[in-house]
Amino acid sequence: MTANYHTHTPRCGHAVGSEREYIERAIEGGIKTLGFSDHAPYSFDKPGKYPNVRMEPSELPGYAETLFSLRNEYRDRLSLHLGVEAEFYPKYFYALINDLRSCGVEYMILGQHFLGNEIGEPGSMAATCDPSVLDRYVSQVMEGLETGLFTYLAHPDVLRFEGDPHEYDRLYRKLCVRARELNVPLEINLLGIKNGRHYPNEAFWRIAGEEGNTVILGSDAHRPEDTWMPEIELRALSLVEKYSLHLIDDIKLRQI
Repeated sequence: MTANYHTHTPRCGHAVGSEREYIERAIEGGIKTLGFSDHAPYSFDKPGKYPNVRMEPSELPGYAETLFSLRNEYRDRLSLHLGVEAEFYPKYFYALINDLRSCGVEYMILGQHFLGNEIGEPGSMAATCDPSVLDRYVSQVMEGLETGLFTYLAHPDVLRFEGDPHEYDRLYRKLCVRARELNVPLEINLLGIKNGRHYPNEAFWRIAGEEGNTVILGSDAHRPEDTWMPEIELRALSLVEKYSLHLIDDIKLRQI
């Protein structure tokens, strides 16, 4: 890897380490382009949803200022970019976009951790055998991608469907086809490999290989050491080879 666009900070409440530590780890691993994409500060109608989930809206200006300062400091050693990882929540999405633009955020990656508008909705990582849940996830993700504002789709196989494999194939194939049509890369999530999560799911990546999707590796770093994980990267590359995936190492950012 010479580029990683999926990097978090302690502002989200479940990551540790300073931005400088992540940057130094990236440089150690030969990464030339590093994007920070902490969990986006959605403003909901009801308070109290932020602890250990995402940064507070009040933290967004400081997040931007910190990264812009470090970008100038490290400009001769790597290219640094300011982004967020955001769900597509239709009710709140365009208010979020206005907030991000006001602080100079450059890009977004789509990580759909909850359905609907989050509050009162199931989390994507909860196991389900109900195909209607997977259908909702696929439809909501496609709607998000169709805004044209997301640079790529993080951990597309995060919805933990354990039901009929034919439904899994039918619905996830629908997502892969639409992502290919929209020229949106899919992320093989390295943290999922490291932590032994239910993703990356080989059933999904078989479909992506058959549909000719473009893929990118994302560290999803929540600790500085996660920024560069050579052994985990090799395991991801074996997945790329096994399913003949079209891997890219860097990407053109979609400006928001």
